[in-house]
Amino acid sequence: MLYSDKPPLFMWLTAAFYALTGELRIAFLLPSLLAGLGMLALVHDLARRLWNRRVALAAGVLLLVSVQFTLQARTGQLDALVSLWTTLALYGLLRHLLLGPDWRWYAAGGLAMGLGVMTKGVGFLPLFVLLPWAGLRWRRPGALPPVHGSWRQWLLAPVAMLLPLAAWLVPMVLVSWWSGDPSLAAYRDDLLFRQTVERYANTWTHLRPAWYYVVQVIPWAWFPATLMLPWLVPAWRRRLGRGDARYWLLLGYVVCVVLFFSLSPGKRGVYLLPALPAFVLAAAPLLAAGLLRRPAVRVMSLAFVGLVAVAALGTAAALALGIGGLGDRLADLGFAAVGAIGLALVLGVVAGMLAVGGRALRRESAALALLLVLGWLAHGWLGYPWMTEARSAVGLMAQVRAIVPASQPLALVGWKEQLMLQAGRPVTHFGFRRDRREELDDAAAWLAVEPDGVLLVAASQMGPCLDLGRARAVAYRHGKQWMLAGAEALTGECEARAPAQRRGRLDRGCGPPRPRTAAALLRPSRLRQ
Repeated sequence: MLYSDKPPLFMWLTAAFYALTGELRIAFLLPSLLAGLGMLALVHDLARRLWNRRVALAAGVLLLVSVQFTLQARTGQLDALVSLWTTLALYGLLRHLLLGPDWRWYAAGGLAMGLGVMTKGVGFLPLFVLLPWAGLRWRRPGALPPVHGSWRQWLLAPVAMLLPLAAWLVPMVLVSWWSGDPSLAAYRDDLLFRQTVERYANTWTHLRPAWYYVVQVIPWAWFPATLMLPWLVPAWRRRLGRGDARYWLLLGYVVCVVLFFSLSPGKRGVYLLPALPAFVLAAAPLLAAGLLRRPAVRVMSLAFVGLVAVAALGTAAALALGIGGLGDRLADLGFAAVGAIGLALVLGVVAGMLAVGGRALRRESAALALLLVLGWLAHGWLGYPWMTEARSAVGLMAQVRAIVPASQPLALVGWKEQLMLQAGRPVTHFGFRRDRREELDDAAAWLAVEPDGVLLVAASQMGPCLDLGRARAVAYRHGKQWMLAGAEALTGECEARAPAQRRGRLDRGCGPPRPRTAAALLRPSRLRQ
């Protein structure tokens, strides 16, 4: 199956970890975990080199407790991995531009950007740090260390970035070109153009206003550092006015990344993760210099901990007393009421103790950090089980298994990757992200020769080949009503055309001449993770 949504590096690593461990959950989560640890090490070391060990410790702790960092380091997505490469690239470029010249680290930064592009197209983002560097060099050349080199040396990073890309792109482009296979050509064009340039300039999903990141993402994603922005911004302004190159490059890079993504109509909060390490590095020296000891900062930290205590205890009381039907709503989402009450009580009591004890011990920032750690524990024990049910196909496919026996053929139409992954049984499909009508033609032809077969298909995708009234509703997931349709649901509108069209696709090589059977890669118990 050709998957053109993203470049292949994350999938390759996941497959390698699965081959090593044999556990799907570990294989999905391990790249993000290792990427998070790598980011922590890079931020700590760069802060130590730019400032001192105290600032390095503050930078590491601040990154660790940042909401977006911890969320992605615990999530089986590729964003933590691409952020590792961009952080490594930024590390290499800053070692050269601020602490150099060091042409080896400059080239290493380019190599990291190439790996970043192989993970996700935006791996080139660290190049933006050259813009504030050039601006500062023009405005205050004495603020930067002299970096003299020939034009050949300045090409080291671009060439190093192209090396890993060439090792993957050149064979892929040549094979797709020489094979004459339209499916390979469609994969190439979708990956190189539609999922990159078109997705940025003329996206079809996640449409948001220009101010989305500044107003709706950064305040929570980069928390708790954003609590201190009223004090950080004036301090940054003074240091920028003095021409401190460290702040010019770090903050300039953050501004460039935020502006770059803000110019695209399609926006997701996770896109800003590559800018978070630079933001943390710019904030850490001020925290280490005593910002956390300011009375206003301490009061704000204490107020936040107190608000969490009140909210948690209020939630526990509402659950226990049945106020507002909160318990029923949580039960519908898969929460156990007893567990939710207990967890809310624990968080409320602990937060209250931290608020009182923090004030007495004059360690409000430590109380805030500890509360965040407790919140992540709660998120893992309570939030992830709910998210598994609410955001994945686990529940949907469990209902399908309860209705359709394992001995009965099952096929997927208009499917997402997770439907096959969590099916817990062999399934048939008719290609990935094909033209809807062509896929229905093949599905109808399959039902004609598999009278006992059943299709899992969204209600909105059934016509005109399948009669919605003769299908069985299973569950509503991901904005779709999923249906089970057997041979009795065929309307006869697609079967007559299906054989000829299938033969045509076979001649052109751009579709399956017969349904593809995908055996379950793992045992059902693992698929239900």
